[in-house]
Amino acid sequence: MEKIQHPSYLLTPEWIDTIRNNAQEAERMGKLHPAQLQLVYEQQWFNLLAPHRYGGAETPLPQLVKTEEALAWADGSLGWVVTLCCGAGWFGGFMNPAIARQIYSDKHVCLAGSGAATGTATITGDGYIINGGWKYASGVHHATYITVNCNILNDGSPVLNKDGTPLILPFVLDRKDVMLQPGWKYMGMIATGSDAYMVNDLRVDKARCFKIDPEATVIDAPLYTYPFLQLAEATLAANLSGMAIHFMDLCASAFESRIINIRRIKPENVEVMNEMMRYAIGLHDQSRATFFSAVENSWSDPKNEDKLMAVSSTSRVLAKISRECVDELYPYCGLQAASADSEINRAWRDLHTASQHSLLTFLN
Repeated sequence: MEKIQHPSYLLTPEWIDTIRNNAQEAERMGKLHPAQLQLVYEQQWFNLLAPHRYGGAETPLPQLVKTEEALAWADGSLGWVVTLCCGAGWFGGFMNPAIARQIYSDKHVCLAGSGAATGTATITGDGYIINGGWKYASGVHHATYITVNCNILNDGSPVLNKDGTPLILPFVLDRKDVMLQPGWKYMGMIATGSDAYMVNDLRVDKARCFKIDPEATVIDAPLYTYPFLQLAEATLAANLSGMAIHFMDLCASAFESRIINIRRIKPENVEVMNEMMRYAIGLHDQSRATFFSAVENSWSDPKNEDKLMAVSSTSRVLAKISRECVDELYPYCGLQAASADSEINRAWRDLHTASQHSLLTFLN
């Protein structure tokens, strides 16, 4: 197997320092640190998936997943916020062009939202009245616009699709029209600021509604006809991979510290630790290579169902192997890995929190 590159090659040392030197303070703040956020704006990482037409990067998926893996390697929370917010920025390929131009005219544009259909949009004249509450919107504290998924109602009754299922459509709302609520109380991904939000009796024009479907795209580009499911699976898996590499990188110093300071570790057990490290890195790199190959193959032939299914399966396998490699190494890292103030503990907490995402829980 060709040797796969470490994700650090995609980031400058200055970027890495800015991200990591402010990571602990960002966790205390419960959102990205201003210095981290300024870097995101300078590099236009929130616009990685936004359309060229509106000034976005319109990044091809094979390049995107490697960039997102690198950012998650630098810091799990920052990588996750960029991934989820630029993922919402991908919706620009489906929005009313007049609304999209307004949204992307801001150089600090950031879209955040939730995929849960926990709101309602009642048809009224040329628009809708939106009500509801949504949880876990990563990056919502930095958002200029927020997306919501709503069950469509007409005269109090659900509007149905042709197959009899409820019609659910997304809307894009101004941040000022949305009320944020504290909601993120979990052990990791603390700096993502993944809080909840709600909307009460908000009237919006029908132009705020869009549909995520290759047939509904308003921009004729490969990125917006690529299936959303595989796009989401691949980008989330890349994040877990980056977090796992971060943890494994930190294991080297944790092992060295433990060997020096705990005399009870026998020489043969030191070799056990080192061999486990070599095995974990090798296994993880092999899974990364298979995953990146599957993404590349699907990008060149996105209508091929077998290639798309390979993206789904390799994404799940990469997520599983990322968790398992970290958990195999964790017991050898000593109390440093259990200290909430340590970088290695933050990497461990972030990985085990992010890996609870339902898209990557099961292998099929």
